[in-house]
Amino acid sequence: ELGDAALVVQGDVTHSADVRRFFAAIIERFGALDGLFVNAGAALFAPIEALTEEQIAGLLAVTVVGAVATIQQALPLLRTGASVVLNGSVLTDLGVPGASIYAASKAAVASLARSLSAELLGRGIRVNTVSPGSIHTPLYGRLGMSGEQLDAALAAELARIPLGRFGSADEVASAVAFLLSPDAAYIVGETLVVDGGRSRL
Repeated sequence: ELGDAALVVQGDVTHSADVRRFFAAIIERFGALDGLFVNAGAALFAPIEALTEEQIAGLLAVTVVGAVATIQQALPLLRTGASVVLNGSVLTDLGVPGASIYAASKAAVASLARSLSAELLGRGIRVNTVSPGSIHTPLYGRLGMSGEQLDAALAAELARIPLGRFGSADEVASAVAFLLSPDAAYIVGETLVVDGGRSRL
């Protein structure tokens, strides 16, 4: 939809050269940034005893270390008045079996956002977090479940959502766009929950 107004750069946030290349492309095309949505993530759902050190390290490399690297590289490009939004999860507020390391990684992201809010405010940069609940994306099909297991898990989760449906990526995008916009100029260090009431009601 954006056509030539969009710049797409393929890369991996766990590779520092890719992150540097991404921001070099932004500098060349746009010169600076007004907003940054730190959204790279990975899913890891399994009982704690089933997780390997490699799986845990890989998840943290994307969700936590990748987020820090992205923000570090973005800082010189962020204009005064810019906004940063990190992607968290309502699982940090819920005790969900099999989600321990994933939820812990997202709790680290939320804590990072709060600390950076205080650290970067003097530069005129606001930092907030968006905290999605169950959002209908292709991710569910990559969790390693059989079709029957996935259907059962989705039905159980749906029963816990007061609004009675899963959210959409567009609804999360609207929340992020608000936090990035001047309409949210007086919002700092906040977590905006987008979960259909799952974690609140």
